[in-house]
Amino acid sequence: MTRKIAHFSTKKADFGRTLFSRYLAPVPDFDVETIGSGPRVVLVHGSVGNGTTTWDAVRPLAERFELAIVNRPGYPPNPPQERLDFEQQADEIGEIVGPGDHLVGHSYGGVISLLIAARRPVRSLTVNEPPAFGVARGDPAVEEFLGAFEHAPSDPRGYLEFFLPLVGSGLTLPDPLPPPLEAGARAALAERPPHEAEIPLEELGAAPFPKLVVSGDHSAVFDAVVDVLVERLGAQRAVVPGAGHGIPRAPGYPETLAAFLDSA
Repeated sequence: MTRKIAHFSTKKADFGRTLFSRYLAPVPDFDVETIGSGPRVVLVHGSVGNGTTTWDAVRPLAERFELAIVNRPGYPPNPPQERLDFEQQADEIGEIVGPGDHLVGHSYGGVISLLIAARRPVRSLTVNEPPAFGVARGDPAVEEFLGAFEHAPSDPRGYLEFFLPLVGSGLTLPDPLPPPLEAGARAALAERPPHEAEIPLEELGAAPFPKLVVSGDHSAVFDAVVDVLVERLGAQRAVVPGAGHGIPRAPGYPETLAAFLDSA
């Protein structure tokens, strides 16, 4: 297995017209850890946890795939940012996604991945419970969920105490918060609300690449979004229970993902 950690500085690097030119864009720096060999899989994490934390359980797939584990701008080990926007990050992260790459996005990273896949050719697209609530407005569970966020605390600990139970997490928060967890909470607080994303359902539905939408069998809110995406995108659906919204940590998730990637 090969392993390399890359810090892509698109402000400083000049590779010219080479294999690496797809990494160039006038965007902030962000870290990407690459491990393994085989078909390339770009992994985009969600809120609070960075790429290293989110995708830990899928690392054994590096025996068969090259895994590009993205740490999104604003999340450790990158410097913090005052505002994180899914549109901007779709442009930033999209620069490292090539036409032969599988793209996998979890939660907020799923929203970003939906936007990337509508703009760039990919080999396949997998999204785990993306909070693209805009596609399911009017659903009672979705409206109640969004209403609750209008009163979300704005401090890191208060936000985590509010947010984690809503997404099925039973994590007991230590006191004080470990620095990486506090940094992740601050990054989540800086994110543009994902329900504002305009998902190009028609373009994605017409795209020829295979799509998989994964749910965790724990939330009527996320099920409402998944139902719409499966229907409008013509996507396959997988249900992987056992970890709430933390689907990449659920028993059987790596095998489910690998089986889809093999078939794509």
